[in-house]
Amino acid sequence: MAPALTKQQQTEFEAAAFRRLVEHLRERSDVQNIDLMNLAGFCRNCLSNWYREAAEADGVPLSKDESREIVYGMPYDDWKNLHQNNASAEQKAAFELNKPHK
Repeated sequence: MAPALTKQQQTEFEAAAFRRLVEHLRERSDVQNIDLMNLAGFCRNCLSNWYREAAEADGVPLSKDESREIVYGMPYDDWKNLHQNNASAEQKAAFELNKPHK
């Protein structure tokens, strides 16, 4: 059974886990967003959107570009130019089958 945590501990542990996830995704720039979407149903852009939504819910305005830079560790266009490959036909087909329906 999990130990009882204070709200502060829970927040700190969740923040640490988020920071480690972001660090891991930065280290694994070889993993494309479309692959993350196809396998896990979320990607770096999703994380940046969730971050922005949390900031805005707390009254802190944050642009899409600013939240992406927080997650990517650099401007999004720079990351795309350095790391993003064109999606294959197979990747695109898998995305169409599995994409989130809003």
